[in-house]
Amino acid sequence: MADSDDIPESTVHNILEQDTLKWVFVGGKGGVGKTTCSSIISMLLARVRPSVLIISTDPAHNLSDAFQQRFTKTPTLVYGFKNLYAMEVDPSVDNDEFGTEGMDSLFSDLANAIPGIDEAMSFGEMLKPAQVVACANSLVSMVPHVQSLCEPARALGSTMDYSCIVFDTAPTGHTLRLLQFPATLEKGLEKMMSLKSKFGGLLSQVTRIFGVEDEFGEDAIIGRLEGMKNVIEQVNKQFKDPDLTTFICVCIPEFLSLYETERLVQELTKFEIDTHNIIINQVLFDDEDVESKLLKARMRMQQKYLDQFFMLYDDFHITKLPLLPEEVTGVEALKRFSRHFITPYQPSLEKGTVEEVEQRLSRLKEQLAEAEAELEKL
Repeated sequence: MADSDDIPESTVHNILEQDTLKWVFVGGKGGVGKTTCSSIISMLLARVRPSVLIISTDPAHNLSDAFQQRFTKTPTLVYGFKNLYAMEVDPSVDNDEFGTEGMDSLFSDLANAIPGIDEAMSFGEMLKPAQVVACANSLVSMVPHVQSLCEPARALGSTMDYSCIVFDTAPTGHTLRLLQFPATLEKGLEKMMSLKSKFGGLLSQVTRIFGVEDEFGEDAIIGRLEGMKNVIEQVNKQFKDPDLTTFICVCIPEFLSLYETERLVQELTKFEIDTHNIIINQVLFDDEDVESKLLKARMRMQQKYLDQFFMLYDDFHITKLPLLPEEVTGVEALKRFSRHFITPYQPSLEKGTVEEVEQRLSRLKEQLAEAEAELEKL
């Protein structure tokens, strides 16, 4: 356990102050508030960076709902900002964009059979404008059928050089599939090689008969897969640089979310990806608004898991966000909620003070009056 003087600050100031960061990933279990957190982080970064782009790679896009503005696969300026852009990219691989003839169709079927191919292709395309141009150009040259998928990246790259890109990622499993992709693809290549040794002669004869040997030859197929493998390895190399990339875990104070966060942190550590921030959302604080027995029971349950979070991650920057009675949507609501990211939330009244007791007494009088009125009706 770290000494009290060594406990990291419970805010995201460290993210804002790290000028070298290029890519900030925000992820976690589904339904914990990743989009809200990533939106606010991008807004805070826009205060200290020349230009910021937030990208949603979650197929269930919520970025448009969070900002109450329609976003597409083209970077769009967020209302009320001069340097914050947003875009939503569907990472799924659409066969209609691949073509239906020749090598494109065959490669599409092979690619879709590999777990994680959609996430890998999406991240590879979106990292291209972020100073991985040579890597992505290699992908385009070796895999021509992804040409259409490159259009958002080209637009992104031609518009401006974003100083920081925030990724609103899909739920944990999708992100982990991306990290596992190089190893998965390598295993797939080994299987392809074994098939080549077994059926290579037959395949060569068939392709020669139909005059498509150059296009459908096993060497062409494996060459393209190897080209993709090189691209993803380059992408992961960028991920593993703590000066360029960090991952912010978002969770809520419940068992399943704690378990998912622990699994995510372990996997990120395994793949050497920097992570030193955890945002705990939907926390019930012991303030003047909590009188319900149900809420108090939930508070005790949450406190148990909060203690575990601080015990497990005593060297992390852990930011606690309050549960609000309303949704946080729209730029103004996001701005108001953003203060809890840079200043730890404090209940409006400290328990045990005269003001707190007077407020409780006033609320009890109101409840008594309501109960007497209801009794009178009965």
